[in-house]
Amino acid sequence: MRLLLLFYPWLELLSLIQLGIETRAIVPLLWVLAMFMLGGALLKRVGAASVLRLREAQQSGVLQQSLFLDDLAVAVAALLLIIPGLFSDFFAVVVLIGPLRRFLARLVMGGVASQSDASSWYGPSSAHGNGAKPESSEVLEGDYEDISQDAEQANVSGQLKDDPRYDP
Repeated sequence: MRLLLLFYPWLELLSLIQLGIETRAIVPLLWVLAMFMLGGALLKRVGAASVLRLREAQQSGVLQQSLFLDDLAVAVAALLLIIPGLFSDFFAVVVLIGPLRRFLARLVMGGVASQSDASSWYGPSSAHGNGAKPESSEVLEGDYEDISQDAEQANVSGQLKDDPRYDP
């Protein structure tokens, strides 16, 4: 992994040099400038859109996990477009294509992250889409009595040892 991190910038530079060799020298410069501008515009658009979606979700009380994950994926793709190089641009296009992104995520994660796992983070309405509760939900009901002041008073008078509610 460290070698990949070490050689990745060199691979990006090599890809741009090779593009310049195959075409003209101005083409890689224009490519980097165009991708930088496209990534910046995409990041600006997804930032504003996600803030609006968050505001709407807060007002309606329904959090839609898929919208936020898609916004996050577009933001990652925008950052990859801003990084100069052809490999990062290729990865940005892969991230931008929704079905391909989901297929690769399942392939990489090995099916670990499922929608039922996501429901514990985002609530049952986001994982099932229609607001229905999952079948495995349990509701625990009960009453409680605050005995902290009773315990303090009993401890002062020495009656705490005889109280069945007190279990040290």
